[in-house]
Amino acid sequence: MLLRTLAAACALALAAPAVAEPVPPQAADLVIWGGPIYTGAQPATVQAVAVRGGRIVQVGARADAQALVGQATRIVDLGGAALFPGFTDSHAHLRGVGERELSLNLEGAASAAEAAQRVKAHLDARKPEGPIWGRGWIETGWPEGRFLERGDIDPIAPDRPVLLTRADGHALVANSAALKAAGVDETTVAPPGGEILKGPDGRLTGVLVDNAMRLVASLRRAPTEADRRAAFEAAFRVETAYGWTGVHSMSVAWDDVDLLERMNAEGGTPLRIYNAVDAAQAGPLFEGGPRATRDGLIVTRAVKLYEDGALGSRGAALFEPYADAPGARGLVVTPPDRMRAFMARAHASGIQVAAHAIGDRGNAEVLDMMAAENVRGLRWRIEHAQVVRPSDIPRFADLEVIASMQPSHAIGDLHFAPARLGDARMRGAYAWTSMRRAGVVVAGGSDAPVERGDPLIEFYAAVARKDLNGFSAPNWAPQEALSREAALAIFTSAPAYARFAEVELGTIEVGKRADLSAFSVDLMTAPESEIPKGRAVLTIVDGKVVHQAP
Repeated sequence: MLLRTLAAACALALAAPAVAEPVPPQAADLVIWGGPIYTGAQPATVQAVAVRGGRIVQVGARADAQALVGQATRIVDLGGAALFPGFTDSHAHLRGVGERELSLNLEGAASAAEAAQRVKAHLDARKPEGPIWGRGWIETGWPEGRFLERGDIDPIAPDRPVLLTRADGHALVANSAALKAAGVDETTVAPPGGEILKGPDGRLTGVLVDNAMRLVASLRRAPTEADRRAAFEAAFRVETAYGWTGVHSMSVAWDDVDLLERMNAEGGTPLRIYNAVDAAQAGPLFEGGPRATRDGLIVTRAVKLYEDGALGSRGAALFEPYADAPGARGLVVTPPDRMRAFMARAHASGIQVAAHAIGDRGNAEVLDMMAAENVRGLRWRIEHAQVVRPSDIPRFADLEVIASMQPSHAIGDLHFAPARLGDARMRGAYAWTSMRRAGVVVAGGSDAPVERGDPLIEFYAAVARKDLNGFSAPNWAPQEALSREAALAIFTSAPAYARFAEVELGTIEVGKRADLSAFSVDLMTAPESEIPKGRAVLTIVDGKVVHQAP
């Protein structure tokens, strides 16, 4: 009815005497056309989208959008790029993304020797004071065939504490100076939920896993508010340039909730952020309940719990020993009674639980706890859900537990996961399609800065199930690759559901908030290999263009 009324008004205007062209009574603020537009709804594709006041007011034919163009309307021609509902990263560590941009980054180091050389170059170029912290190394494919160790770093910094966190954030290597400064030696007992690795000679390798990392935490200078603000600002630039319109930010410090809300009041938050507060700091959230800024860009409604560690550092909790380390079954990093207490308090406070679980035992135990808490209808989540017994997959659906999964983990882990798990356990590993077929809501994310955090890499990983060189292991379950329509859903409509916002977000439909992402590559038709070669060309949040490529 609205479109017919507007069309009739335009026809009358054309028949009137030649006078100044009238401005449509309800002109759009923004009109987008000039490329394929995928709605994630019905109809699946349209020619144009119009936005007014931060909401979508027209979805359909270009002629209908043209009728909403006024003197102040901004027109964006996609030039053949493809437009989608706003891509949302359902699991990232927002401040960590910014810190990666501002600090010593070991991502992509091809060997322990190269990682050590990067440390040396950082010291030589920046001459920083105090202990040195860095992040991003991962030993997969290294010629040394092992973790980074203190012996790699000691010759470079014999008297300077250096602490370098593995990409997954679940292990770090401390050089000898750092271990000495923290009072850690061969007699130190690892805390529950942690490991202190030693070599065959019984000496420390310098690698501390999960809760053992706390032994050296005091060496790190606490970031100032200025540091944290700079990290968030850097993260905003990175995320919007990638095409993300929203992030579900995990393990958020309570002080960062306050800081983000202040930055929002200053007009400085161009992303839609959904916070899951670190359990250790969630007291104010439990006491005050969910909270949101007036514009809805910052919502804090979840608590992040940790059941186990990570697969790469053999901290993921397994029922049976690791295939490549028969003495190891992983770690339970939070005692079960403490997990249950957090869940009970969250339930009573109306707070969503986002529980980290990677191993089959970790996932099963979290499902057991959630079943005891009777979580149907609460939209509680398991973050990662990487290795799950096939018999436990239907339990996700029965309990209505969301599987928050990161496709790029599969393309990174395929180089070591089969050795860690053996063939039998691979049947429930990274099982995106099996989850969806069982009726589970799968929300897609990146876990940045653990992974790069590029939505095009995530989409490619979901549909190709290969690494960026096109390689896939023989037992890597190609049947678990997602269709393109399913991959689009896990990054758009599923994240909206996972944050209780499916009425407002997740598809391109009239009345919804105008969160939109456009990429140079058409994700629905391009050859798989071309997907990660594309780039974001347009990112719109709440009707505002927050990134536009030349």
